Amino acid sequence: MARIPPPLWLLAEVTHSCPLQCPYCSNPLTLIRKQEELDTEGWLKVLHEARKLGAAQLGFSGGEPLVRKDLSTLVGAARQLGYYTNLITSGVGMDAERVAELHAQGLDHIQISFQSDSQALNDYIAGCESFEQKKAMARAVKAQGYPMVLCFVIHRLNIDHVAAMLELAAELEADYVELATTQYEGWALLNRDQLLPSRQQVQAAEAVAHHYQEKFRGRMKIYFVVPDYYEGRPKPCVDGWGRVFLAVAPDGVALPCHAARDLPGLEFANVRDHSLEWIWYESPAFNAFRGTGWMKEPCASCDQREKDYGGCRCQAFKLTGDARNTDPTCSLSPLHQVVTEAAQQAEQSSRSAPDRPLVFRNRRNSPKVNTIP
Repeated sequence: MARIPPPLWLLAEVTHSCPLQCPYCSNPLTLIRKQEELDTEGWLKVLHEARKLGAAQLGFSGGEPLVRKDLSTLVGAARQLGYYTNLITSGVGMDAERVAELHAQGLDHIQISFQSDSQALNDYIAGCESFEQKKAMARAVKAQGYPMVLCFVIHRLNIDHVAAMLELAAELEADYVELATTQYEGWALLNRDQLLPSRQQVQAAEAVAHHYQEKFRGRMKIYFVVPDYYEGRPKPCVDGWGRVFLAVAPDGVALPCHAARDLPGLEFANVRDHSLEWIWYESPAFNAFRGTGWMKEPCASCDQREKDYGGCRCQAFKLTGDARNTDPTCSLSPLHQVVTEAAQQAEQSSRSAPDRPLVFRNRRNSPKVNTIP
């Protein structure tokens, strides 16, 4: 095997707790309880060890990272260690004073997520009243001198609202807008039949995004990623297993991909028991899909294998039952039909009312019917 590069990007999933109940959440269906989370000292140890390994970019994520009362302490420590830090947040649980506190501690970047362009649809998808809070926090972030970075997670329920989302972003003076395609892991996979848009909807939304890219050229950068169900080629998941990306779950389990702990036959080590150095370089789980030697055909002889690394191992397992299979979003996969069949189902479903309700992240909050605004 070629020399293993150090990790460059650390995702600190500091909690699974969240005031939102989004049915597209990529957290696992079995959420980690608050009492199982790493404490402050545990997270400080993670930050030190990952920085020593070479990680330079740090994302605080969850759940909702603002739930952690020690977030400012962790941000300040990350600044002293020399990380470039990013807070990925719904904005719920934050006020202007807390934005200023995080800024004073050295936080470099804040990304605020919206569920849609209107209060009714945003709050329905979020499972709570949050729209006005998000707008207020976007303005507070801007007031602190941060670049305004907004994220809209795109799926069937809101994909026809892309123009309105971008108008809202312009109203809020956003500098960057990510139209983030839903990744069908966790709760999103559970709800895929209700969330996957049709090819026609994706093409129409992409055209709208391109129009607004020209309209706001030089004023606002807009990113639109086509769902890999419609790409024909798999995306290089986390830029290759164990190459760049290191995630640590709330309970301290270290992962090469935030969704990987569901893969059978792999035992992912916990930072409570092992150093991150050993986990990254030596642990069997992190070496399981490194490089190309593990690949089966058609990946093994594909001239793109060093570019897409066979796609997503989690998606391969969840859609085909074997993590070593070619990601079925690839048109060359022998099991590509599982993706085309899902796309055909989305085409049919987009023309009719949903036949069953969404399952929200907190099952107790799931509505009895799909009364979508």
